[in-house]
Amino acid sequence: MAAVLKVDDIHVYYGSIHAVKGVSFEVNEGEIVTLIGANGAGKSTVLNTVSGLLHPRTGSVTFLGQDLKGIPAYKVVEKGLAQVPEGRRVFLQMTVEENLEMGAYTQAKSTIAPSLEDVYQRFPRLLERKNQIAGTLSGGEQQMLAMGRALMSKPKLLMLDEPSMGLAPILVEQIFSIIKELHAAGTTILLVEQNAQAALSVADRAYVLETGKISLSGTGAELLASDQVRKAYLGG
Repeated sequence: MAAVLKVDDIHVYYGSIHAVKGVSFEVNEGEIVTLIGANGAGKSTVLNTVSGLLHPRTGSVTFLGQDLKGIPAYKVVEKGLAQVPEGRRVFLQMTVEENLEMGAYTQAKSTIAPSLEDVYQRFPRLLERKNQIAGTLSGGEQQMLAMGRALMSKPKLLMLDEPSMGLAPILVEQIFSIIKELHAAGTTILLVEQNAQAALSVADRAYVLETGKISLSGTGAELLASDQVRKAYLGG
């Protein structure tokens, strides 16, 4: 399998705080790769570095064979990398459909209508609410909207940052069912998630992040079966 993303020995700082300390991993075409870890472990910082919102002091991020050093975040989106941020961050005063159309700003106008049709087919709830103001949606509906908006950019890599955060268990199941459907359709996914059980259950490969470093890696099944992971993250 071809590597879509390679992260090589990145060190990321917030001022004098060394938040990410030599992290390396890759995501191959068609995979779900997940980063799990406690709150503050550096997971979101890694994602924001990949997407160009942050820049590593040393190390490199390569996407589709191109070093992303110095490339602004909006240009990274144009190259086919879409991030669904932590906390969803939809445009609250815009309608559902206007939010989705914003996700297609890098695409030709002729692709918007068929892309909307695809998103509505995958998220029927959004079709029902396409004229509704996004700020009046439930948390689960906003998460679906954020994912749909990212899919409108036709990403070669979809990055999801804590998609289950703040959602009721039944909605968490629904979101992870959608993630599995996207994977089955061939979407390459990098998933950051505190819900280790759910994340490892869908992941092809996984990495455990602790205080800015990768402490463990393996297949999703291997880490689910790991005593170390079970004790630290699965309540066992």
